[in-house]
Amino acid sequence: MASSGAAEKPKFHEGTLKPYPHEEHGRPGDTGRAKDPVKFLLASEQRARERQVAYETVRLLREDVIECYRREGVNHYDNCQVETQKFYDVIKQKDMGQLHPNWKNTAKLDGW
Repeated sequence: MASSGAAEKPKFHEGTLKPYPHEEHGRPGDTGRAKDPVKFLLASEQRARERQVAYETVRLLREDVIECYRREGVNHYDNCQVETQKFYDVIKQKDMGQLHPNWKNTAKLDGW
């Protein structure tokens, strides 16, 4: 079968992304109140989208590793190191490399 010559497009973005804006809650005594509720809701939705992108990136990389293992058979230890290393580098990151906003209080990074 003749090759079309078209290169396969990369499955994930290799560049750097800027952190998205985030709206903090109001004063420390105002629990549940945001300074601007619309911006707070938009930021919450953006965090959900970023989390889904991180999950899908891991899923695509995992599929690449599985495909390579099946294609290479017993030689997968030698021939699938690049795919396996990409997958490992992503999953070992905090939140699987998910993009986070610039929090004023860095302790908020651990929880949502």
